[in-house]
Amino acid sequence: MSVYPREPWGRTRDGEAVELFTLENGAMCARLTTLGATLVSLDAPDRHGQRADIVLGFDTLAAYESAENPYFGGIVGRCANRIGGARFTLDGREHVLSANEGHNHLHGGRRGFDRRVWAAEPQQGGGIRFHLRSPEGEEGYPACLEASAEYALGPSPAGARAQLLGLQLHANADAPTPCNLTQHSYFNLAGSGTILEHELEILASRYVVVDNELVPTGDLASVEGTPFDFRAPRRIGECIAQLADSPPGGYDLCYALDAPGVSLAARLRDPRSGRTLEIYTDAPGLQLYTGNHLDGIAGKSGVRYPRFGGVCLEAQHFPDAVHHPAFPSVVLRPGEVRHTTTIWMFSAQ
Repeated sequence: MSVYPREPWGRTRDGEAVELFTLENGAMCARLTTLGATLVSLDAPDRHGQRADIVLGFDTLAAYESAENPYFGGIVGRCANRIGGARFTLDGREHVLSANEGHNHLHGGRRGFDRRVWAAEPQQGGGIRFHLRSPEGEEGYPACLEASAEYALGPSPAGARAQLLGLQLHANADAPTPCNLTQHSYFNLAGSGTILEHELEILASRYVVVDNELVPTGDLASVEGTPFDFRAPRRIGECIAQLADSPPGGYDLCYALDAPGVSLAARLRDPRSGRTLEIYTDAPGLQLYTGNHLDGIAGKSGVRYPRFGGVCLEAQHFPDAVHHPAFPSVVLRPGEVRHTTTIWMFSAQ
């Protein structure tokens, strides 16, 4: 794998310098920026060897900083997903977070980790390691938290024609704090159009039940007999019309994965290009979001991304876990290290 020299990519509104890195291994090419440790582009071959960019995003730094950015490709934190009421109690003390989705807290608040400039260094053997320090009180969170995200691109041990992009997330803190990091790329394996014809399989028999504000109730329910059942591969668009009148207007839910450890969580395939994406993770949950609110947003090369123009498959802990003791804990305490592995494995046939 080759790591090209860092390139300047402009300055933020606050004057911070932002850089762009390229990872290339001959078969695939990934571009990453220090703003949000964001995956800006990912070129992958189809069954004929023709490469296309299969993640949604923007051409400019200014667009990633804009209010139009729906978390394209960034590392989301300090807590991904929703925290109901934008507050929680930890060790007897209440903490009030920034409310940026009605009265709830979403994806780390008004300026989450995807809007912060991370430090970055190429790693020996290839890959890029990003690092961020989140001070105590940022967006209302307790404790000073140190986070890192290391990406690496390479061939898969599963076969000569498969390629993988790996991500290691680490976090530690100097006092108790919730932490639920994830990566928020929107995939379109066709490279254009919608993802409704993509075939999806998710290895989960239960999902996290939410209310009308998409905040968990604390219950897990079986996918059996629901539009949420992807235990066998089927088209994303097959049952999505049944969700038209639901609050998200499409898929936006967290699955409780069946297998522990670094295991296959989901498989996504585009029949037209032959591209297949397999996701392996040790996170307990996987959020499925089908780009329900894209609806014409201007992306790369001025292309208007349609509704359902990309699909997010975000490895993470369950949302709002700070309010539900039965969920796997997201509380990070001094001396602990939160480590999450996500591997995206790509092939085409």
